[in-house]
Amino acid sequence: MKKIAFSGTLDPITNGHMWVVQEARELADEVVVLLSENPFKKPQFGAERRKQIVEQSMAERGWTNVSVVLVRGDYTARVAKRQGIDFLIRGIRNTSDFDYENLIQQANVDVLHGAKTLFVMPPRDLGSVSSSFVRGLQGPTGWHWTTSRFMPAAAYEAWILDWLRKEWDTLWPDAPQWFERLTGEDAYGAPARAYHNLDHLVHGLTEIKVWAANTGASGNDVATLKKAFWFHDAVYGGRHEGQSNEEQSARLWLASGLDADGTEPAALIRATDHARPLENPHRLRDVMLGADLAILGQPADVYDTYAASVRLEYSHVDEASYRAGRAAILAHFLAAAEAGALYPDAWFASLYQESARENLAREIATLK
Repeated sequence: MKKIAFSGTLDPITNGHMWVVQEARELADEVVVLLSENPFKKPQFGAERRKQIVEQSMAERGWTNVSVVLVRGDYTARVAKRQGIDFLIRGIRNTSDFDYENLIQQANVDVLHGAKTLFVMPPRDLGSVSSSFVRGLQGPTGWHWTTSRFMPAAAYEAWILDWLRKEWDTLWPDAPQWFERLTGEDAYGAPARAYHNLDHLVHGLTEIKVWAANTGASGNDVATLKKAFWFHDAVYGGRHEGQSNEEQSARLWLASGLDADGTEPAALIRATDHARPLENPHRLRDVMLGADLAILGQPADVYDTYAASVRLEYSHVDEASYRAGRAAILAHFLAAAEAGALYPDAWFASLYQESARENLAREIATLK
């Protein structure tokens, strides 16, 4: 078969969609993705942005025989036929899918005189994956780790950047240049940042939102915490002129001019320097530290991924030195966890104190 088409809204494109495209590549020399612009749907991304994301997702796999065509104001089966494509391909996950797709297939052929449809059934691990399924995961703590399992990397990055932009606009809708700077390659978007990256930013901001929802925190306190978290790891390149990463990040925040008086967020940014002695701690310090250290109390698989990512960030350090330094830091955190003091805030302590103790002890054991 020379050409075959796969159609959909693809908001977002998922690993299930990618599997269907791969099946199509085995059947035909060329695959055309017909990306629908449906006026009755309200996708997260516009058609042009979705097209770009799909093209990036294909390029990541090295699939040079896949092209993407936008379909506006027409039926995909009819567009396919006009392009000399006789068959569409669709994934069928269950009997409900079959009933629906069979009706569409009949309409495509009998009413529209368009392309016929081939049905393929995905493997079990992709049987429940759909765009609506992925969209439904967004929101709770850890949603980004979960969704990343079901999306190609390009789609996942676009998804979290869109989420971050909406968060940003609740604070500074008129400062897009600073959003671009912080999410770009000079800050959280830097390729060398394996942990202190966009994922860390999403995680911490989500932790703050969930904490606020469960404690009745004021809007002002939530805004102060979020401002601090946006900037707390903005600089992450080691000490410079005697200043820690946290001090440099605090000064960057103050220099940004995003707030007339930025002293409170600056104090919270400095509080994330765990080697810094406490002097007149801010009243929200415990919450800020809870959000920053929440990763230590995550499920074992998430924690292990975090630990491996930290090692990647320090790949320039030899193994013996890294093990010694990492073990010392973790021992400090473990002592605090065993004393019930790793998370001074009651909300974070109730969630993460015990699991953090277990994770820290397990990693320390691997460093000996």
